[in-house]
Amino acid sequence: MNLDKIPNLKHLNSNNFFLLAGPCAIESEDMALKIAEKCVEITNKLEIPYIFKGSFKKANRSRIDSFTGIGDEKALKILEKVGNTFNIPTVTDIHEISDAYKAAEYVDVLQIPAFLVRQTDLVVAAAKTGKVVNLKKGQFMSPEAMQHAVKKVHDSGNRQTLITDRGTMFGYQDMIVDFRGIPVMQQYAPTVLDITHSLQQPNQASGVTGGKPELIETIAKAGIAVGVDGIFLETHFNPGNAKSDGANMLHLDYLEDLLTKLVAIRKTVNQF
Repeated sequence: MNLDKIPNLKHLNSNNFFLLAGPCAIESEDMALKIAEKCVEITNKLEIPYIFKGSFKKANRSRIDSFTGIGDEKALKILEKVGNTFNIPTVTDIHEISDAYKAAEYVDVLQIPAFLVRQTDLVVAAAKTGKVVNLKKGQFMSPEAMQHAVKKVHDSGNRQTLITDRGTMFGYQDMIVDFRGIPVMQQYAPTVLDITHSLQQPNQASGVTGGKPELIETIAKAGIAVGVDGIFLETHFNPGNAKSDGANMLHLDYLEDLLTKLVAIRKTVNQF
């Protein structure tokens, strides 16, 4: 892929992995800047190319009273400020065709949510903005099926594509990661492993998605050992009070330790 399209990711093809990380949703400017500052400090120290992640709105909610956002334009302007303040690229997810053109004015990467990755009009709209498109693999899709989503982007005249694996449904209320799918999807596009959403426990009776954050390190280590190009994670300085997906987020205090271990594993893997 043309790395010039993602500022600050010129080392994507180096020996290190790259990172997409941030809060699930933009809750406030102060919160976003605080998380971004810490992530930038850590990734600069460890020489990890970094993209700040934050949803400008949440559309896939279990209950009608769930948090959906602070206002589209307000959140997008915060994402823009994060990018400008720290000179880093940013990514946000889109849910409607109109979102593609709106968000493209503020961020560098447009993310297609897993439940929407088969929606041709949405994928094509994202591709036609010329932005990098991050396609999250549907929980219901095989790794091989992702080649068709990638082809939609390419056939729309855009070769800037990422695939992110966020686990596969296992029964009604659990997710698993099939690491065999990583090398399969790498045939189609650089492939990222989402190490927090892969540990979700959806469809809980309470209407609030659960998770197993204690296994984040386990999933991450395995992904790096397999050779993923990037890691995706959601982090927050107070996951218990996060307005979205707090149950499977990584506490910001644990980020440096985790990434330090992953860098060490990647260096070891690169020797073989």
